[in-house]
Amino acid sequence: QVQLVESGGGLVQAGGSLRLSCAASGRTFRTSAMGWFRQAPGKEREFVAAINWNGGNTYYAEFVKGRFTISRDNAKNTVYLEMNNLKPEDTAVYYCNGGPMVATYIRQAKFDYWGQGTQVTVSS
Repeated sequence: QVQLVESGGGLVQAGGSLRLSCAASGRTFRTSAMGWFRQAPGKEREFVAAINWNGGNTYYAEFVKGRFTISRDNAKNTVYLEMNNLKPEDTAVYYCNGGPMVATYIRQAKFDYWGQGTQVTVSS
């Protein structure tokens, strides 16, 4: 079973930046599309960004376009989320996930397993 370990979250002031990392185990990482999701208190988990297997294509939710950047390093089995100009409404637990699918499908895919996530808190 693939294991996902998210890290890099923390407390930051509005306008600040954070870089999240997701280390994935398993041989399929290098051929898998990957995505970031987030879940705020009392809300459903939502799609944030996705990247295809080789990093050549990326996709973003409208509310993070121009502020967040997803990237990956297949040699390290790691996917990243660079978050700039953070807003209080970005406060959530952030998760990564993915699999052997086209990146455009990530936002609607159903996953049985999730990592523990990493907490991002943005103060105003």
